[in-house]
Amino acid sequence: MTHPFTGAGVALITPFNEDKSIDYRALEQLIENQILGGINYLVALGTTAETPTLSEDEKKEIVRFVIEKNAGRLKIVMGMGGNNTHALVQSIQNTNFDGVDAILSVTPYYSKPIQEGLFQHFKMIVEASPVPVILYNVPGRTGVNMDADTTLRIANLSDKVVAIKEASGDLGQFAKIINHAPAYFKVISGDDSLTLPSIAMGSIGVISVIANALPGKLSQLTHESLIGDMHQAGILHLQLAEMLKLIFREGNPGGVKALMEMMGIVKNQLRLPLVPISPSTWSAIEAEWKKIRNNENAMK
Repeated sequence: MTHPFTGAGVALITPFNEDKSIDYRALEQLIENQILGGINYLVALGTTAETPTLSEDEKKEIVRFVIEKNAGRLKIVMGMGGNNTHALVQSIQNTNFDGVDAILSVTPYYSKPIQEGLFQHFKMIVEASPVPVILYNVPGRTGVNMDADTTLRIANLSDKVVAIKEASGDLGQFAKIINHAPAYFKVISGDDSLTLPSIAMGSIGVISVIANALPGKLSQLTHESLIGDMHQAGILHLQLAEMLKLIFREGNPGGVKALMEMMGIVKNQLRLPLVPISPSTWSAIEAEWKKIRNNENAMK
């Protein structure tokens, strides 16, 4: 049986207008682009969405809007994380999950809990959630790494815990989780640049940032890797490698939003404390985007 979150997921950005209001017209087009590009599922309210800058009403409206415009075509994952376990559990209990297929829950940030604290935190989330749970480990943002033993301990709590978005960058940690996880629990790469190597090791795909701009290429890379065509996947990986470095050079989602403005998809608008990327990084992304387009034209 195929895992429900096999393939390419996209961590949707939140497009903003010049006045910093949400650009729902651009968000609708973004959703359509993902579907046409072969993406398998949508992730709303992840870190890439600048979720900490959104009000509770805006979060609810974004999820409602994504569900409506998706119209049942792709699975939808909703980000629900925090460093106040009790408040997060209450939020889960008060949320309407109609149209939502799973939650993506990040390790508590800033607090830096020990491994037992992480286990107890996620145990409460799993017990409270009426939908499947995807764990999210991203120590570069949260300040704490959830080690493989803790991940496996949480995975064995319930078959409701279906996967982890692993963004530690530690392939040894990937390997230990993949080797010892229960059959229902899978690893999803949280780093675009590790899509190919993580799938080669046994992960089931990626939750991607660059897919916001290039869903077709990211989807193709993921699916070629999954069917074992490593030659073609390797070509696609190399085509994207430099761009992946550049869009994360000054943080996320500043780089991908800049690329998307160049492509005419969204406005290059972020909410503070995030600001647009520097002119030098803009120029580097622009040059790499021209190179990618020229390569595509040469292949036609």
